[in-house]
Amino acid sequence: MVEKMLPFKKNDTFKLKIEAMGSDGMGIGKHEGVVIFVPLTAVGDEIEVKIVKLQKNFAFGIISKMLSESKDRVPVDCPYFNQCGGCVYRHISPESENNIKAERVKDCIERIGGFSFADGSIEFEGIEGGTRYNYRNKAQIPLGLDKNNKLIMGYYAKHSHRIVDNKKCLLHPEIFNSIIDVFRDWYEQFGDSVYNEETHKGVLRHLYLRVGEKTGDILFCLVINGDKVKNLDKLAGMLKMNIPEIKSFVLNINKEKTNVILGTKERIIFGEEHIKDILCGRVFNISPLSFYQVNRKQAEKLYNKAKEYADLKENETLLDLYCGAGTIGLSLINETNKLIGVEIIPDAIENAKKNAKENGIENAEFICGDASDAAKILSDRGEKPDVIIVDPPRKGLDSTLIDTVSKMSPKRVVYVSCDPATLGRDLKIFSEKGYLTKKVKAFDLFPGTSHVETVCLLDRQANVI
Repeated sequence: MVEKMLPFKKNDTFKLKIEAMGSDGMGIGKHEGVVIFVPLTAVGDEIEVKIVKLQKNFAFGIISKMLSESKDRVPVDCPYFNQCGGCVYRHISPESENNIKAERVKDCIERIGGFSFADGSIEFEGIEGGTRYNYRNKAQIPLGLDKNNKLIMGYYAKHSHRIVDNKKCLLHPEIFNSIIDVFRDWYEQFGDSVYNEETHKGVLRHLYLRVGEKTGDILFCLVINGDKVKNLDKLAGMLKMNIPEIKSFVLNINKEKTNVILGTKERIIFGEEHIKDILCGRVFNISPLSFYQVNRKQAEKLYNKAKEYADLKENETLLDLYCGAGTIGLSLINETNKLIGVEIIPDAIENAKKNAKENGIENAEFICGDASDAAKILSDRGEKPDVIIVDPPRKGLDSTLIDTVSKMSPKRVVYVSCDPATLGRDLKIFSEKGYLTKKVKAFDLFPGTSHVETVCLLDRQANVI
């Protein structure tokens, strides 16, 4: 039925020119008016494509033969690139990747938000790119067995839960790869059973690593399906002997049949429950459950831009919604400002309070609740925030929250986004409430992957009360 609606069928091959890139890093071409998505391609590639999947109005293909390569292509530096679902852009130059991501941000704001950069009403300040190497301070590595019952650990293949065994991820700091080697050695000598997500049997589920880039401290977390691990003392000893930078070894217990990596119960095997890092001159505690940007260097640049956009004056109040452990809000204020952080997760609020205390910041208050709770508390106290910063998850803000923010009537709103599509949608709703987007800057916190972050400045219009 589906095949008859398209001018070609599955397994057909024909010439195709890649003319654009999709949001997930796939190349896009058209054949007889039908859009075809092809992974591992670049704009300008001329290929012979083989159709592998049909949908109602589009199709997916793979490269059957390369006819002419794009000028954007570079030699692939990772042996796992064609299989692993982590990176999508290692076959093109960093400059091309930056251009793709910048254009994606602009396109979503114009096409979905209904704005125009051409008329000068919004200033686009470009994109801040970063290195593709060794930038991740966090790794969540699923564990599994291959068909020969040998341990495999790496990242999932794209759109699957098939683990691609990876001996050296280029996104990891080198020490993570050394830790993985030690873990493999322990498993081969002493290891316990490995978790199978289909049968829900086996003990070892994930390896979860975090590093404080400035402090050098490492947190080693083993996620298990059960209450104990065989020969755990052997693993602790091998880690201490080979990786002295490990300051914390935490056992996380997750017995749920779920794709969520971390459980809610933890046991400290040695060291502290957290490590520390320094971001924008502030000290932050990092535990397995804490939110902390995975690319510290790029995060500092993003936070500094957010601080510039917030433009806090003396005695002004900053309201930080989705404050998490307080990293962004605490990075933006000085001793003359007041910070009110709001987060619905109780543990995150406790972390935020500890982080404020760690930095000697007394002019910060943290509220456990949602935006409406904060709005009521501030209203009852006769307070109004001068600036509101929002850093929502990928799904963006809902219209009720945007309405709540607008009714608090801040002078400025700073929107930090991890998804250009929901950003464009939300900026449009804000404009209908009297908050117009004035400046936009993109930041690549995940070079090599399809993700991009954006910071926007929204100004309250004069006719808004």
